[in-house]
Amino acid sequence: MKTSKKYLVLFLSSIIFNSVLANDEDDLLLSIFNEDWIYLLEQNPVYATSLGEKGFESKWKNLSLESFEQREQHTVQVINRLNRIKTEELSEDNKLNFRLFKQKKIEELAIKKFDHHLLPFNHRGGIQLAHESTESLKLSSLKDYRDWLERIKNLDINIEQTIILARQGMKEGFVAPRVLMERVYRQIQIQSKSSVDKHPFLKVFKEMPNSIAQQEREQLMNEAQQIILNKIIPAYKKLDTFFVDEYLPSARSTVGIYDTPNGKDYYELIANIFTTTNMTPEQIHNLGLNEVKRIRKEMMSIIEDLNFDGNFQDFLSFLRTDDSFYYQSPDELFRDYLAIAKRIDPELTKLFKTLPRTPYGLRPIPIESAPDTTTAYYMPPSPDGTRPGYYYVNLYKPETRPKFEMEVLTVHEAMPGHHLQISLALEKEDLPMFRRTSPYTVFVEGWGLYSEVLGYELGLYKDPYSRFGQLTYDMWRAVRLVVDTGIHFFEWDRQRAIDFFMQNAGKSKLDIINEIDRYINWPGQALAYKVGQLKLLELRARAEETLGNKFNIREFHDALLKEGALPLNEVETIVNNYINQNQ
Repeated sequence: MKTSKKYLVLFLSSIIFNSVLANDEDDLLLSIFNEDWIYLLEQNPVYATSLGEKGFESKWKNLSLESFEQREQHTVQVINRLNRIKTEELSEDNKLNFRLFKQKKIEELAIKKFDHHLLPFNHRGGIQLAHESTESLKLSSLKDYRDWLERIKNLDINIEQTIILARQGMKEGFVAPRVLMERVYRQIQIQSKSSVDKHPFLKVFKEMPNSIAQQEREQLMNEAQQIILNKIIPAYKKLDTFFVDEYLPSARSTVGIYDTPNGKDYYELIANIFTTTNMTPEQIHNLGLNEVKRIRKEMMSIIEDLNFDGNFQDFLSFLRTDDSFYYQSPDELFRDYLAIAKRIDPELTKLFKTLPRTPYGLRPIPIESAPDTTTAYYMPPSPDGTRPGYYYVNLYKPETRPKFEMEVLTVHEAMPGHHLQISLALEKEDLPMFRRTSPYTVFVEGWGLYSEVLGYELGLYKDPYSRFGQLTYDMWRAVRLVVDTGIHFFEWDRQRAIDFFMQNAGKSKLDIINEIDRYINWPGQALAYKVGQLKLLELRARAEETLGNKFNIREFHDALLKEGALPLNEVETIVNNYINQNQ
């Protein structure tokens, strides 16, 4: 596959930062990083296009059974090449790069052994929501829209591959929870039963910019309608039939990953990978229970200060049912999110020396997936700066989305949370691409949750309900530790997890059900937030106590963010070095 000069230049430039001491081993290692990054782009065409990489516009990720075996063999080959590197001859920067890269490759191989690609359906993404890929793509020119047309012409191949994967999974005992597959089926029906003029795939063509000539817009619209009518709808009808006749009848009533082949072993592995620790599911579960007790005490203090006449459950019921805490229209909700974001931005220099150059915007979550997804999420910008980051907010049923959680949500998803941390990492052109796009959830989400606490220093949470909102979000992540391990390791049913959440957090029932279904769908990911936040708070407290009046919060944050996302042991080393240098 021909790869653009842009990424070759990026990787060549990544050599410059340690070229003074570079040697053959450094060059060899950087060439491995380079080749593996190009391979990753080739294997993930939509992701490649979202980064601005050319040459993949007509492709989707290959989901054939053979492709998974081929990717596994590639990982084995990369590890074998790494094993021949003389690590003692690497520069200090590349010793860190080597450790991180090799560990990730070993983890990729370990995960692949469990064959969870044979569970291909996901109610928060996947083939039945393929039209939402455009949310991460830049569609502004005639060529952009023509490229998208070329890609969707081939969607039927991807749908067929997904059906083959699912059938193989059923043969090997990989069957999905029925409660999630019913959500997936609703989404499939939107694709298979919508008329052409109301079809999800037509939406982007209805929104074409005026910079494209009217005649060309009409031609693109006509071509899109023909592809939707003749290829996309028939392919989704085939998926619809497969779901009704084969997949839904085989779905299981249990929800935990324990009820799949070697499920508990898989969960223990991904718990360690997501947290970058050796904590067992039992230890994580107990940590969650302890955090729930601690935060509950802080919540009760606010309730007492408000002189509320009732117990904790009465107060949660009050928050969920009093109309004064909710907007009645999506437009009102969206405008307030915008206002909060604008109020935060000018305060950031109090806490940060370095802010990202890349802007971010606010978008509503697409209506096709909004009923099945969570309150908000963040989509990173492209590394080349041609596409900004986006903070997506859920406007479905605004009467279920409380005002008192909007500030804490915004600091997590936008600034100084995900947008600040992820954009700064992407802008570090002296790092290899696998570091700039680092997938360490424990750092990325730990930082997001740590940022929620920073809201106090940014002048937020001025009324008791907003403070309760911040504690609600802290409680939410503590509850995650309990229910995620409960569902996937201790064999809880779905209702038990929902009940535990309802009893301890002030989120709405709709949000709680969607959250629990998210944890069912994505085992282990929810463990990273609290584990990461607690470590970052611990390291900050250590720096403040050790340095005393020499502690500078702006310099501390610079040190914490300068290397991008990292495993917790590497973060601890960075903070210890910061403390030693400033004593």
